Amino acid sequence: MKELGFGIFLAPFHTVDEDPTAALDRDMALVEHLDRLGYDEAWIGEHHSGGYEIIAAPDLFIAAAAERTRNIRLGTGVSSLPYHHPFTNAGRMVQLDHMTKGRAMFGVGPGALVGDAFRMGIDPDNQRRMMNEALDAIVPMLDGESVSMKTDWFELRDAQMQLPCYSRPRIEMAVACARSPAGALAAGRHGLGMLSIGGTSDEALAAHANNWRLCEETAKAAGHTVSRNKWRVVTLAHVARSRKQAKRNVEHGLEQWAQYFRDIATFPIVPPEIDNAYEYLTDNGMAVIGDPDDAIRHIEKLLKGSGGFGVFLELAHNWADFDATLEHFELMARYVVPHFNGKNDLRRTSYDYSHKNREVFVGAARAAVEHEIERHAREEAKSRAGND
Repeated sequence: MKELGFGIFLAPFHTVDEDPTAALDRDMALVEHLDRLGYDEAWIGEHHSGGYEIIAAPDLFIAAAAERTRNIRLGTGVSSLPYHHPFTNAGRMVQLDHMTKGRAMFGVGPGALVGDAFRMGIDPDNQRRMMNEALDAIVPMLDGESVSMKTDWFELRDAQMQLPCYSRPRIEMAVACARSPAGALAAGRHGLGMLSIGGTSDEALAAHANNWRLCEETAKAAGHTVSRNKWRVVTLAHVARSRKQAKRNVEHGLEQWAQYFRDIATFPIVPPEIDNAYEYLTDNGMAVIGDPDDAIRHIEKLLKGSGGFGVFLELAHNWADFDATLEHFELMARYVVPHFNGKNDLRRTSYDYSHKNREVFVGAARAAVEHEIERHAREEAKSRAGND
């Protein structure tokens, strides 16, 4: 496998008592901050109701973010396929692929909030079927094929993209996958990446590992090959310079975030009977709230429990205020990322070699100094003798 990638999954989450325009500005500032720190990816969510996750068009956000960043890759996290006609959805992503010069990624899923589907008149029982039908149309269109297809919710007549993808062979795609196997099966059937978003407790990791197995088996049966490098696992984290400080930081917004999932989201991450979200999340291994060493141990546990994946994604949650959030990502970039990507290996080798041979080096330096002193003394003595 390649080096472990690092990124975020930006829903985003903003309390209903703050200015939404300022909140969106902070979301953009966060992505710019991650780009400066060298983060690999940011996936932007799509939500239309609930009042908390306030980005409705991730492609619009990505277009703006691409103008403000240089290297970070930007993905829809995810585009809810049942909410869009496949032809227009594919066309927007191809355009975005060109506008970002290949930095865009196309994350897809059935739609996370039941309230969104309800407002659009979509039966939640049909969402996964609709996602698969859309993928059956979108993938060949992105490959340049002409598609004719009719379902109970869209029709295509000789539909073909007027532009090829900028990325070759096509824009990178990934399918969201929680506990249900639907995402894994869809990813495998089309040979796409997988975004595992169903938590990181021991039970969740076992489910993720099983879903990846299903993805591999389905891909093989369909004549595709999938790589763990294209498997992203999403977890919860907040890091500060000490565990005590990290715990204090998340007092800013953790309980409000947990309440949102109880009140609005399809599945509550913290059950209603739990009155201490911090203890519940950390005791169950669903989150790491501590120092950089704690984060390293958490990621190592995820890698072991899953069997290995390509990108570590943090759910951007706004548990801490913005300054503490920015520092969290800086600490991750300074101390956690290098641990997994070997950025300091040669430095440690050089340091250890220099330490091991210090006496040799120091001895040689001392001898050189003594030789120079002796040489200078001889030159002075010779000069004085000449003057006499």
